[in-house]
Amino acid sequence: MADVIVVGAGLAGLNCAVALQDRGLSVAVLEASDAVGGRIRTDVIDGYRCDRGFQLLNPSYPAAQRYVDLTALDLHSFAAGVAVATHGRTAVVADPRRNPELIGRSLLSGYVRPAELARLAAWAAPALGKVPRLLAGRDEPLAESLDKAGVSGRLRSEILEPFLAGVLASDDGTTSAAFVRLLLRAFLLGTPGLPAAGMTALPQQLAARLHDPVQLGVAATAIAGGPSVDTTDGRLEAKAVVIATDPAAELVPLKTPRMKGLSTYWFATDEAPRSDRLLVVDGNQDGPVVNTAVVSNVAPSYAPPGRHLVQATTLWPSAAVESEVRIQLSRMYGQSAGSWDLVVRHDIPAALPEQPAPLVARQSVELGEGLFVAGDHRDTASIQGALVSGRRAANAVVRHLGLTGVSARAR
Repeated sequence: MADVIVVGAGLAGLNCAVALQDRGLSVAVLEASDAVGGRIRTDVIDGYRCDRGFQLLNPSYPAAQRYVDLTALDLHSFAAGVAVATHGRTAVVADPRRNPELIGRSLLSGYVRPAELARLAAWAAPALGKVPRLLAGRDEPLAESLDKAGVSGRLRSEILEPFLAGVLASDDGTTSAAFVRLLLRAFLLGTPGLPAAGMTALPQQLAARLHDPVQLGVAATAIAGGPSVDTTDGRLEAKAVVIATDPAAELVPLKTPRMKGLSTYWFATDEAPRSDRLLVVDGNQDGPVVNTAVVSNVAPSYAPPGRHLVQATTLWPSAAVESEVRIQLSRMYGQSAGSWDLVVRHDIPAALPEQPAPLVARQSVELGEGLFVAGDHRDTASIQGALVSGRRAANAVVRHLGLTGVSARAR
């Protein structure tokens, strides 16, 4: 009998299990699917690495710096900026600190308007202050917050809102402004990238630290008293159980947020439609695609030699069909996408938990009677939130079992 059973081998469950193991506890990790990772998986198809949903790892996340060997992941960074496709032309707006070679193009983009920049900078300023102060401040829906700050014009409508639609899996302006500032903080402090082996390398790294391998293909069907877990392989008993599945509410009475979805198309082509490492957004917002990028320009390992891989992301659900996606991509890249080969399309109905205002950045992970819960729905909808929630759940389990020397806060 293991000391602790962790149900779910996503980032939260794996980081929880590693922390418990480090405290000398025996841990059994159950995963219903055929691999670890939860929402973070990479399919290798004909030599192309296609993440299940366009995802990036931001190395500025404190939890990533603390719990992940970033060097071993061999991160390949995007450029710190965006390309904005509008009316048959593409403008580039980039961070001059990290991409000084793009200063000239940024100045000529038409988006460097002092008044608009000043208002956006004033609105975003709390993001670079102390996080507790940011979280303690008044929160409101993003659109309302931007309106009150006078953030308007093309900078908002053609760059900020299209960019955030892909990041938040939402374009309705109801997301917490405080949460968006937290994300902006991460973008300002670090440049997101892709592991050479795909995003799946992140959960695989955590799983490799476990003494006992994750039990794949074993689904939890019910939580019994004791605590114990009924599984497709029979009943397992332990001193504590951590539920780290999506959604946890299927196993325990727990209110969880609504999930938001994305669909990602992965196209293969002989010629790259762009040569840079920029994310491309549609400033006209004229179609279902919220962002696209030539991923193989960033991480060449994502495509076989001599070929290129392009991702295109849409919000889910969408009535859009593949032909509409190709038409919009043709406009955005200024060349036909009609002959590109579709490698795969991933529909992710539960990509991210909704983060409405006011933001509740930290929810309890203790359910009582030896039951605990972990997942980004307990913290923030991000890799950061998943890793932190797993560590918080582990600390709560340690306290429950009467072990000493652990802080009440996530370590």
